[in-house]
Amino acid sequence: MKKLINDPRAVVGETLEGFGLAHRDLVEVHLDPAYITRAGGAMPGKVGVVSGGGSGHEPLHAGYVGQGMLDAAVPGAVFTSPTPDQIIPATQAANGGAGVVHIVKNYTGDVLNFETAAELCAAEGIDVRTVLVNDDVAVEDSLYTAGRRGVAGTVLVEKMAGAAAERGDSLDAVEAIGRRVVQNVRSMGLALAPCTVPHVGKPSFELGEDEIEIGVGIHGEPGRRRAGLEPADALTDHLLEPVLDDLGLAPGQRALLVVNGMGGTPLSELYIVFRRAAQLLAERGVAVERSLVGNYVTALEMQGCSVTVLRLDDELTELWDAPVNTPALRWGV
Repeated sequence: MKKLINDPRAVVGETLEGFGLAHRDLVEVHLDPAYITRAGGAMPGKVGVVSGGGSGHEPLHAGYVGQGMLDAAVPGAVFTSPTPDQIIPATQAANGGAGVVHIVKNYTGDVLNFETAAELCAAEGIDVRTVLVNDDVAVEDSLYTAGRRGVAGTVLVEKMAGAAAERGDSLDAVEAIGRRVVQNVRSMGLALAPCTVPHVGKPSFELGEDEIEIGVGIHGEPGRRRAGLEPADALTDHLLEPVLDDLGLAPGQRALLVVNGMGGTPLSELYIVFRRAAQLLAERGVAVERSLVGNYVTALEMQGCSVTVLRLDDELTELWDAPVNTPALRWGV
């Protein structure tokens, strides 16, 4: 294992320290317990938006704290859910008096810990709503989930719910926007090579020299099947066709297309995947009106990518285009 770390047990804490120093104009990092808030604190009268999950998926979630997205993010240990004693102060810090929306990826630990935190915050008088993200079409159940996993579609939920909160929508309306994005977004990923969790010190799974995992999870969970390596266009087809079939996009509809890197794939390769994905959508009569290419929900240094498609309408397009100013996404400001 070769990594730019000091102590494997200190990776998350030292990452947060560096993150806070690098982006002190946008965020404030709290270390005991660990959570990240917007610089300047909660905005009175605004719905708070909070998300979180295991570390190792950077820039998710801390990279999306700021204007137009999250008010707070809660990082767990690498590939491990944050605990209620982290989620509670993050929720309190994000509460401007209008309630808080939790955006939670569908992993058992995340669901249970956010649920516990929401109940305890409700006992203090904070109205907390939960939007569960389950955009991964690869598998229905895994060791980590009951139902579908939450993956790169989470970024789109955070962006659009965050924009709705920023424009002054009510708690009910922000929750409804989050759920609408979940209903209209699907994803699927593949791995060319595994990643190594620092405190484990060895690859999380094994692949043969010419073998790939189709439908891999962002923690290295098994996907639909293992297969031989093929050219990029064929691999893109394997990812996108199940996404489009499940989403049921019809000719004449509009879409946001995301090609997300897992942490170890060059940007040039991601654009090759995007090229083919855009071709497939065009062949189906779907207009790609918005796009995103890069590393947004990673799995440490895993080689591979995921493809995400969101069915757009006028309001969701407006929310996507709305100004955002975070360490990882920034436009319109």
